[in-house]
Amino acid sequence: MSTNYFRITLLRSAIGLPTKVGGVLRALGLRKRMATVYHPVTPATAGQIFAVKELVEVQEVDKALTPKEMKDLRRPETGYYVETRVQDLRAANKAQ
Repeated sequence: MSTNYFRITLLRSAIGLPTKVGGVLRALGLRKRMATVYHPVTPATAGQIFAVKELVEVQEVDKALTPKEMKDLRRPETGYYVETRVQDLRAANKAQ
């Protein structure tokens, strides 16, 4: 049986909002902006998300990523690359 998950990312802070909103975010495990957590799709979780819908971004995914997998997704590719388009433009300008 495949369980779907909510991928919840906190986009806005709860500073200045009622204490209840901060409590809902803590219950979801969201403490810092841009933090991402995964929760199984349940009516209880959906109700919590609905209470803070203006502060979070929610996606439904098939599998929850581990913290290591999320870190690997954010890591840039190693090395560098040379853009040849810049060289093409310089050659075109010299030809004129």
